[in-house]
Amino acid sequence: MSLTVGVDIGGTKIAAGVVDDKGAILAKQRVATAGRDAEKVEESVAELVAALSAKYDIEAVGIGAAGFVDEKRSRVNFAPNLGWRDEPLRMAVEGIVGLPVVVENDANAAAWGEYRFGAGRGREYVVTITVGTGIGAGIVLDGQLYRGRWGAAAEFGHLNVEPGGRPCGCGNRGCWEQYASGNALVREARYLASERRSEAETLLNFGDGTPEGVQGVHVTKAARAGDPVALAAFDFVARWLGRGMADITAILDPECFVIGGGVSEAGDVLLASTVRAFTESVSGKEHREMASVVVAQLGNAAGMVGAADLARHR
Repeated sequence: MSLTVGVDIGGTKIAAGVVDDKGAILAKQRVATAGRDAEKVEESVAELVAALSAKYDIEAVGIGAAGFVDEKRSRVNFAPNLGWRDEPLRMAVEGIVGLPVVVENDANAAAWGEYRFGAGRGREYVVTITVGTGIGAGIVLDGQLYRGRWGAAAEFGHLNVEPGGRPCGCGNRGCWEQYASGNALVREARYLASERRSEAETLLNFGDGTPEGVQGVHVTKAARAGDPVALAAFDFVARWLGRGMADITAILDPECFVIGGGVSEAGDVLLASTVRAFTESVSGKEHREMASVVVAQLGNAAGMVGAADLARHR
C-alpha cells in the first residue's frame, strides 16, 4: 500500500495527514500557522511530517498552499494571505524531511482530490469551485489537472464580471468573488437586513440582533429556517455563481461542476438557485449537453487528500 502525506497550509492552521492510495486518511495532525514567517511555517510542516513518518512508511509529501505556485510545483510565487513572495517551499521542506515534496495551489489540490476520490470521481472533465471567503477553483481536463503554462491557471475568482464594480483584494474591481463568495453572502445579508429589518427577525436573532453582527453561519442557519432575507442573500450569491459557471462553460465545456467550500454547506439552499441561474445563462443551451452540478464530498479534507495523491503520482 502506497502512503503519502498531504499538507494543507492555511492562514490560521496547518493540517497534515497520511493518505493511502484509495484516498483514505489514516492519521492526521494540525498546528497553528506561524504567522507570515515562511521559515517557521516550513519548520512546522517538517515537524508534522516527521511525527507522521515515525508511525508510517511515507514515500513522498504533497503540500497545498493558497497562492501562485510555479510550473515546477516547487516555488510559491505569490501567497497574499501568508505574505510570501518567491518562497522556495519545496526545497526548504525537502531539505528538512529528506523526502520528495510536491507543492501545489490549494484549490488545485482540492480539485484533484474531488476528481480522484470525491464528487468528481468517474468524470474526466471537471471544474471544482470552492466558495469560501473568496473563490478558489481547479480544472481537470481529460483526466489531467490543468495548471496553465506558468502554473497559475483557474484563478476564476478574479474574472471581471462587473467592470468598475466592487474593489477586490487583488487590486482590481468587479471580480467574481466579490459577488459569489462567503464575503459576498455576508455583505448582502447585512445590507438586506438593514433594509428589511422586519423580515429578518430569524437572521438577526442568530447573531447579536444587529445587521453588523450577522456572520456567514447565521445566514446559513436562517436560510434553512426559512428566513426571507437570508434566502434572498443566498439567491443573490447563487445567481452570480451560476452566471459565472455559464461563462466558464463557454470556454471549457466541462461535464461536471463540483461546488465546495464553506458556503456549499448550505446544500440545496445554494445549489437550486445556482443551477437555475446556470441553466438560464448558458449559451446555446437548447443545443448542447449541460454539465451536472454537484456538492463536494470531501469537505475540508479535499486539499490534503489531493496534495497527497499528487505527490504519489509525481
